[in-house]
Amino acid sequence: MNKARRKQLSEIAELLQELRDRIEQLQEEEQEGFDNLPEGLQQGERGQAMEQAAEQMGTALDSIDEAVQALEEAQA
Repeated sequence: MNKARRKQLSEIAELLQELRDRIEQLQEEEQEGFDNLPEGLQQGERGQAMEQAAEQMGTALDSIDEAVQALEEAQA
């Protein structure tokens, strides 16, 4: 891989990391919102949707981590 392509991959990895940080912040806020709900509301439709959203964001974070790692390995 030439230097220009490596640089582009590095820039993309950095952008993904920035997006990951933003998603992580949202995920933490959503989880905190869920945790602060009374137990009865946690079990309700809204609470379940909040919990599911936080879990899905966690899955997205894992996927981004894998993508960044793959891009870093591609640069080697």
